[in-house]
Amino acid sequence: MRSWGERLLHTTLFEAGGLLMATPLASWLTGHGIAQMGMLTVVLATFAMLWNLVWNRLFDHWVPTRKRSLMQRIAQSLGFEVGLLVMTLPGVAWWLDMGLIEAFWLDLGFMLFFMVYALVFNTLFDVWMRRRLAQGGG
Repeated sequence: MRSWGERLLHTTLFEAGGLLMATPLASWLTGHGIAQMGMLTVVLATFAMLWNLVWNRLFDHWVPTRKRSLMQRIAQSLGFEVGLLVMTLPGVAWWLDMGLIEAFWLDLGFMLFFMVYALVFNTLFDVWMRRRLAQGGG
């Protein structure tokens, strides 16, 4: 079982990487300014960090191993992204002054991007932690 400290490290690194990639990409795709998009992505990242802690802690209970299959990793990523999409869609539509359907398609594109990102990140993070733990790095 992963500790809260490990989950906090995991989610902080994940969201920082996501912000660095998503903010300029979202600004470019939507035509909204980098400041407006930056504020939205910071709020979404903060919300996502909280959801990430909760979701991954639940997933750890359901699948209590560091060696997860590809299907388990896909389920982990998909569950996180669908939950986040459902919870944040109204706020995204309001902030960007667009309809729910337009915001849904925008969010869906980012959901797909972040699913791939999460799959790669989570795999690499687990490999790094297994090595660290094997070396006695706690």
